[in-house]
Amino acid sequence: MGRERARFVCEQCGAESLQWQGQCPACAEWNTLVEFRPADMASHSAGRLSQLARLPAAEVPPEPTERYETGLPEFDRVLGGGLVPGVLVLLSGDPGIGKSTLLLQAASGFAADGGSCLYVSGEESVSQVALRSRRVGAAAEGLLLLAESDVGAICRHVEQARPGLLIVDSIQALYSPEIASPPGSVSQVRDYSTRLLRVPKDLGSRRCSSGM
Repeated sequence: MGRERARFVCEQCGAESLQWQGQCPACAEWNTLVEFRPADMASHSAGRLSQLARLPAAEVPPEPTERYETGLPEFDRVLGGGLVPGVLVLLSGDPGIGKSTLLLQAASGFAADGGSCLYVSGEESVSQVALRSRRVGAAAEGLLLLAESDVGAICRHVEQARPGLLIVDSIQALYSPEIASPPGSVSQVRDYSTRLLRVPKDLGSRRCSSGM
């Protein structure tokens, strides 16, 4: 199989093209195509190739459907009863409505129930997050804090800490050095959303959540 060709993604509408053009063929905006280079997973994929198995659908054992509660009844209700293992949840809303506070309380509730949670802040320092967590009573012992915006570094921390729950606040503040576009752009968000979704599946981590 040949090497995957580079792709160009429009930062305005998200359309993809196999070659750079001055004007996006989808939305007709000028100079919005940027090169998209996905993370190199060739060696990782090669190591897993021999482990792949082709099974009839009827013989594939079902995955566990257990959900894990955050300790916030209304939040768990919206999630359908709690967090599903290996699933990425995107929380969005207007600035200042309390997304970060809600995520901190959910993280603390999860950690207080015996789980471990890594809360990654791409906008605030660890001291700022810790101060807010104490103010809202969300400073459980199993809650780990990290101030980082490089998605590659975040993935390495997750591989080392192997938390039961990963929360990223906010995903728009992250960046991937492999993508030649500013943080929050369509190509950036698409790249690190895919990478964060892949982390718990590759590591066998039980839960993953992302806040926006």
